[in-house]
Amino acid sequence: MSSVTPEAPQKTEETRSVIDMSKMSEGQRAALQVTEAARETVDDLSFVAHLFMGRWRPGKIAPLTDVDAEEKARADGFLADLATFLRAHVDPDAIDRSGEIPAAVLDGLAKLGAYGIKVPQKYGGLGFSQTTYGRVCQLIASHCTNTFAHLSIHQSVGVPQPLMLFGTEEQKRKFLPRVAAGEISAFALTEAGVGSDPARMQTTATPTEDGEAFLLNGEKLWCSNGTRAGLLIVAAQTPPKLVDGKPRTQITTFVVEANTPGVAVVHRSQFMGHRAIYNGVLRFTDVRVPRANIVGGEGRGLKVALTTLNAGRLSIPAASLGTAKRALQIAREWAGTRIQWGVPIGRHAAVAEKVRRIAAHAFALEAMLLTTSRIVDRDKKADIRLEAAMCKLWGTEKAWLCVDELMQVRGGRGYETVESLRARGENPYPVERMMRDARVTTIFEGSSEILRLFIMREALDPHLRIAGIALNTERPWGERLASAAKAAGFYAWWYPRQWLPIGGAAPAGMHPRLARHFRRVAGLSRRMARTLFHQMVKFGPQLEKRQVLLGRIADIGADLFALAATCVHAQKLLEDGEAEEKVLALVDDFQALATLRIRQNFAGIAHNADQHGYDLAQQVVAGEHTWVERGIL
Repeated sequence: MSSVTPEAPQKTEETRSVIDMSKMSEGQRAALQVTEAARETVDDLSFVAHLFMGRWRPGKIAPLTDVDAEEKARADGFLADLATFLRAHVDPDAIDRSGEIPAAVLDGLAKLGAYGIKVPQKYGGLGFSQTTYGRVCQLIASHCTNTFAHLSIHQSVGVPQPLMLFGTEEQKRKFLPRVAAGEISAFALTEAGVGSDPARMQTTATPTEDGEAFLLNGEKLWCSNGTRAGLLIVAAQTPPKLVDGKPRTQITTFVVEANTPGVAVVHRSQFMGHRAIYNGVLRFTDVRVPRANIVGGEGRGLKVALTTLNAGRLSIPAASLGTAKRALQIAREWAGTRIQWGVPIGRHAAVAEKVRRIAAHAFALEAMLLTTSRIVDRDKKADIRLEAAMCKLWGTEKAWLCVDELMQVRGGRGYETVESLRARGENPYPVERMMRDARVTTIFEGSSEILRLFIMREALDPHLRIAGIALNTERPWGERLASAAKAAGFYAWWYPRQWLPIGGAAPAGMHPRLARHFRRVAGLSRRMARTLFHQMVKFGPQLEKRQVLLGRIADIGADLFALAATCVHAQKLLEDGEAEEKVLALVDDFQALATLRIRQNFAGIAHNADQHGYDLAQQVVAGEHTWVERGIL
C-alpha cells in the first residue's frame, strides 16, 4: 500500500488559501495547514461571530427557553437523587487526601445513570439535554471536583461525545451502552512534545497488510481517566495524503479497547489539585485496532478531536459555576458572622467589594452557560465555537477570581486545611482545596492564552474570506487585484455602518432597564468591530503576532457576550417570578463591572507598551538579565 495517496481538496482549502504562509517556517506551515483543515466552515454565523462584525442578531440568543416539561421532571428527580447520594456517600476531603474515588462511589454513580447523562435512552443512557448536563456538572463540582472531573472527562471528551457526534450506528450500538452503564472512558490526544501543535504528533497508526486494521504505536501524556479506563479515544497520525501535489499530515481517531495487547499504563501523574483524576501516561506498542473503530473517517481525527473538545468544553464552565456559587455561599456566611471592629466584616467596604464581585460574576457565568446550552439544545448542529470558548475562557478566569477573593475574605482560615480547621473546632470550609482544584481550569482543555487566539482566529475569519486573498503574497496578482476590488466594495458599505447607531433593538417585551443594557451591547459591538478593522489595516498580516492586543479584543467580546446573556437570563428570571429589584440589582452591578473592563481594554488597544514588553521578554529569555536573579539558590 502506498504511503501517500491523493485526496481531493476539501471545502476548507478555500479558507486556508487566503492565509499568507510565505514567511512561515515549514513547521509553522504544516501546523497551520493541519489545524485549518480541521476547522468548521459555516455560513450561518453565531451571535458572537456577528458581534465581532458589528452585526446585531439578538434572536440567536433570545428568548431564553426552558427544557421541555417531561425532561424537567426527570431532571429534577435525578438531581435530587444525585444530591442525596453526594451528601451521604461522597467525602471530597477524603478523596482529596487519598487520591482515590472509592469503588462504592463509582458503583453508586453507575446505578444512578451518571455515566450516561447525555447518551440517548435507546443506547442505555438518560438522554438529558446540554442544559441538564450543565446543572449536573454544577452540582457535583460544588461538592467534589474530583468526582466531577472523573464523570465529565468520561462523557464530555471520552467515548460518548465523539461517538454521538461522529460515530456510525454500529459503533453507537456497540460502545454507548457500555459507557452509559459505567465502563470508564478516556481521551488520548496530548503528547509530551505536542501541546497545541497537532502537526508534530508522534503517535502513528499504520495500516496492516490486509487493510482490515491499524497498528498503533506511540505514547500519550496526561490522559485523564486513562489509568482506569476500559475504552479510549486515541488520535494518531495515519499515512499522509497528497493535496495539491504535496503530502499533507493526516490525523485519525480510533476507539481502542484498553485491554488490547500492547496498551500499557506507564505512569500515573500527580497534581497540585484534582488528586483523584486518574491521569497518566499511556504507551501503545503494535496495538491492533480494527478499521471499523475509526471515528469520523480516516484523516478527520483532528476535526473529531476539536469538535469533541468544543462540544464538551461547556462542562468546565458549568463546574466553574458550581465553584463560584460555593465561593459565594462561604463568603456570604463568613462576611455576615465574622466580627471585626464591632461589626460583621461584610460591612467593611474592602470586604464588601470582594463579596460583590463574587456575586456578580457567579450570576453572569450562569447566564452565559444557560444561554449557550439552550442554543445547543435547540439545534444540535448550531455553531457555538465562539460562545463555548468564551464560556470556558471567561468562566474559568472569573471562577478563579471568585476563589481568590474568597481566600482573602477568609484570611488565614482560608489558607488552613479542612483537617486543621476541624481539629480546632472551626467550620471546615474547604477554601484551600477549592483553590488548588480551581487553578487548573484556566489551563486544561484549551488554556486561556490559546482560547484567546482561537476566538480571534474565528473573529477574523469573515474578514479573511473577504480580503485574505488580496493580502496573500502567494496568490497570483490577478486574483489579488480582483479580491481587493471585491473587498473595497464590501468595506465601503460595511465600515460606515459601524459608526451609525442603528440596528440595536432589544427583544419585544424586555424590561426597560434590561433593554437599555442590551442596546448598549449593540453599540459597543460596533466599536469593537471597527477597532478590529483598524488593527487589521494597521498591522496587516503581522496582526497575528500581536497576541496581547488580540487578547484585549477577545476579552471585550467575551464581556459583551456576558452582558447580553445577563439581560436575556434576567428577563427569563423575571418572567418566572423572581423578585424584580433583586434581579435587576445584580444585572446593574455586573454591567458596571464589565463596562469598566471593556473601557480599560479599549484604552489598552490604543495605548500600551506591548512591543517594549515583548522585546524585554526576549532579552530575559536570552539570558541578558540574569543579574536580576542574584541572591537566590
